[in-house]
Amino acid sequence: MPLTTRDDRMIWRRRTTGRDFAVWFGWLLGTAIFVWSWQVISENTIWFFVTDSPRVAADIGSRMVPPAWDYLSRLWQPLWDTINIATLGTLLALVMAVPVAFLAARNTTPSVLFLRPIALLIIVSSRSINSLIWALLLVAIAGPGVFAGIIAIALRSIGFVAKLLYEAIEEIDPVQVEAVRATGASEGQIISYAIVPQVMPAFAGISVFRWDINIRESTVLGLVGAGGIGLELQASLNVLAWPRVTVILLLIFATVLVSEWVSARIRHAVI
Repeated sequence: MPLTTRDDRMIWRRRTTGRDFAVWFGWLLGTAIFVWSWQVISENTIWFFVTDSPRVAADIGSRMVPPAWDYLSRLWQPLWDTINIATLGTLLALVMAVPVAFLAARNTTPSVLFLRPIALLIIVSSRSINSLIWALLLVAIAGPGVFAGIIAIALRSIGFVAKLLYEAIEEIDPVQVEAVRATGASEGQIISYAIVPQVMPAFAGISVFRWDINIRESTVLGLVGAGGIGLELQASLNVLAWPRVTVILLLIFATVLVSEWVSARIRHAVI
């Protein structure tokens, strides 16, 4: 903002005086909130355990080596269950997310005032609840096992896939849509020949990316009884079998690395 001095020279300031006070007040308020939060955390923290944690971590680390490699033969079936949970859950989510995305996109929804808010509510509801919480609910409803894990992954993934997909639908080139519409095509034909070809690369990338994320999330669903390798991890933790825990963690790490490589190759080939 330009200001005039007594010599009639113009100087420039980044902010007005009022904005400077507002910025400083914001910093003061943020500092006060941080100090108050730290005080609350300190009052509810047993600092003896915090200061003793390096010793405990070193003790557990010493118990985790050498890994119990003979336990690896019992992990292939739980690992296969984990991959199935991620894959089937992703496929189920894709089937349900596609219509939700078309209902949420402004340029494809039949009703902006009624159907679009419902679709957006489904997306927000799915994304706001973690897969572990979905698994807890489903284990209580349907019982423990792989089925609960598959449904939990699917319900968690619907919002992620639908949100990215409906944003891709809204960003398509409208010229191609108008060109197909000018031929007298029906709405279904417009979607099939003008919209779907434009969003297919994005849809493929989103699908593979979500599958990669679900591989990671599926490894821990067994902690709440939803099947997979997480179930073996929970069992080993319960009996303090730390060498077994090491093998399970290494296997999870290797699985995530392989899934990351596979998803990267597929996205590179598709996109």
